[in-house]
Order: sequence, then C-alpha cells, then structure tokens
Amino acid sequence: MPQRRTIRRRSFLRRAGAGLAAVGVAPAALLALGAEDRLVFGVIGCGGRGSGHVHDIAARAKDPKNQIAFGAVCDIYRPRLENAAKVSGGKPYSDYKKLLDDKDIQCVVIATPDHWHARMCIDAMNAGKDVYCEKPWTRTAEEARECFRTVQTTRRILQVGTQHTADGAFWAARDAIAAGKIGKLVWSQISYSRNSREGEWNYGIDEASSPENLDWDSFLGSAPKKPFNREHFFRFRKYWDYSGGIATDLHYHKLAPMLIALGADFPWRVTSGGGIWVHKDEGHGSPREVPDTFFTVIDMPKEHTILLASSMANSSGLPDFIRGHEANLSFAGGGVEIRPEGTFAKEFKERSGGEDVIRIPGQPRQEHMTNFISCVRSRKLEDLNCGPELGYKTMVAIAMSVRAYREQKVLFWDPVKEEVTDKDPRKIS
Repeated sequence: MPQRRTIRRRSFLRRAGAGLAAVGVAPAALLALGAEDRLVFGVIGCGGRGSGHVHDIAARAKDPKNQIAFGAVCDIYRPRLENAAKVSGGKPYSDYKKLLDDKDIQCVVIATPDHWHARMCIDAMNAGKDVYCEKPWTRTAEEARECFRTVQTTRRILQVGTQHTADGAFWAARDAIAAGKIGKLVWSQISYSRNSREGEWNYGIDEASSPENLDWDSFLGSAPKKPFNREHFFRFRKYWDYSGGIATDLHYHKLAPMLIALGADFPWRVTSGGGIWVHKDEGHGSPREVPDTFFTVIDMPKEHTILLASSMANSSGLPDFIRGHEANLSFAGGGVEIRPEGTFAKEFKERSGGEDVIRIPGQPRQEHMTNFISCVRSRKLEDLNCGPELGYKTMVAIAMSVRAYREQKVLFWDPVKEEVTDKDPRKIS
C-alpha cells in the first residue's frame, strides 16, 4: 500500500506539471523583480478563501507603488492550481514544501483546511518566510503552543487572518475599559449566526474531481486515513478530522477582537453546548459531524465571563456587548457607546462632564492584509492586528471549546504548563 501511494503521488505531480505547461503558465510576476524592498508572495491553498487572496495579491502586484510581486501558488487539486496560476502568473507547485524551498518567496499566505495550518506555519517560518495564516491559526491548543514557540525562535512576522481585528471600535473599547470607564468587568456577549435552507458549509462539489486530479493522500495529511471522499474535501468544515465547525470558522472572528477589548489573556475555564438541531444532512453520503448550533462559556482568570452564542440555523444572534459593574459598553457607528448602570448614574455623569452617554470613535486601523505587509517591512510584531500572542490566546479558548463539547467536559488551562486539563490548576497545590 505505501508503494502504491507513492506512485500515485508522483504521477499526480507529473500530470499537474504537464497540464500547466499546456496552458502556457509562466511565473511572469517574477520577471520584473529587481527592487530590494519588493515583497514576493506565495499562496498555499487556492480554494474559496485562497482564491480571494490570489486575486487580491495579483491586484496589488499590478500597482508598482505597492512593491508587491506574485511568485508562486500551490494546491493539491489540479483545476484550482491551474486557475490560480493563470490569474497570478505565479509559479505552480503541487507540493507546498517545494514552494517553501523557493528562495524568491518571502511571504506566504496559508488558506488550506484547518488541520494543515499548524504544520505549514511551522515549516514556513523555519524556511525563513513571513506568514499570513487564515483563521483558525491551528486546530488544537497544543498546535497553537508550538506555532507560538516557533514565532519566538524564528522571529518571523505572523498574522492570523481574522479581519475583524482591524475594526477600530474594539481598539477604542480596549482603551476605554483599561481606563476604568465601565468599572470592573463582569461579562460579555458575542455571536456569529447565519441561516440557510441547504445547511452551512454544504459547498458545491466538483464531480469531475478524482484521485487522478486531486492528491487525496496529501489532503488527509495527519488526519485518519480513509478512502477518497469528495464531500470531505469540498465540505471539510463539517468534519472533526479537519475542522472545529462554528468554533474555528466563525467564533475565531468574534473572540479575537473581543479579547483585544477585554485585555488579551488565556482562558481559565471553558465549557460548551449545542448540537445538530436542524441540518442533519439527510441523504448525504457523509452527514455533518459538527453542530449547527453552538454555545461556549469562557471564564477568564481576571474574573469575568465571555458568552459565545451562534447558530447556522437561525440568523438572529446577539449584539456585541460588554458589561461592567458600573457601566455597559456597546458598539455603534464604527465606535463605542458607554452608558451607566442605574446604581452608578450619578458618578458616571460627574466623570463624563454631565453626559449620560460617552461616545468614542473607533481608532483607525489598516486593512488586514495591508497591516501584514506593513509589519513585514517594519518587523514590528506589536503592530499586527492579530499577531502571534493574540492568535495564541484566542486559539487556546477556541480549541478548548471544541474539545469541551466533544468530550462533554469542563476544561481548564494550565498557564504554567501551557496545556489543557480537566483539573482546575488553581486548586492543585
């Protein structure tokens, strides 16, 4: 069996190369390189989100003022690889490690299924590349720890691709809360909800896909081995082996900016609930495994609670809202509004110069990819919208929420050992 897999992979790579030669793809973006400060990008994973990055970077590369060039693209599904190469003019690779070996590439965008993020991030940083990795940064808390340590040892610039952290309202909230404008934090709520008839993540399936043009063994990677399955490839977010469902796809978008506002920290205690209440995928060859409705409660070590409530079967979610002992903070008009708790209305009015409501505009932030490019040039990790420290703390809470749901447990984070445990480390002598 191992020998047959090797032959299949080699023949796939030969066919991919032949197909790209036939359509006349050439690394045109590299031909004009010359300036020392020009950044050359490679994109690994050219599916839905990855194709968006291919188009974005290709557009940036067309404007000489950006000093951006498109060097390479990589995908294990040949039609996607061919299309990305046509759009970008980048050199095509079927093996991401060969892209990382390309000395012309300085920055890589990783937009593959979740279970590949950690390995690719670590390999890319060790290869001397700066990394923009789509959320979730990793699939598990342990992987996030190893990725963070790799950032520390390599000193590469790494941005996690959650664009909500570019929302200046959360940065304004951070400063207001740190200044004591709502008093002691008590609890916060965030959610990300959608609704559809067909069920979330039931993306279209290319029936022309087969082991002849899709490297199935490379897709599986570290996941359990199983026969070729189109639904698992094209709808990977429905299955635990590759994704965490709502938590990793959507909660990461909400928790990361909320942690900016609250003061980023690791969780203390996490539990989750929910289930597949509506979209049971009757008639599908591989029904979904992840819940369509998911709730998480995160207790933080500085004694406040975050509630994440989301459903893919009802779009009426909760507004982002932060409750303090003395006042409450809401988000409106690109900024924040702070209103007092009735018990503290008099003190609030005195501190606010007689105002019943404090309105604070959002702080200007760069668009997320632009922010990454700026930080690659400045080498300032601290200026990233969602850099490795925030990414690590967010990922730990997200990964714990998935594990708590699957194991039906209350889980804790041990900040000394940097590991998840079902024992409260604060009660262990």
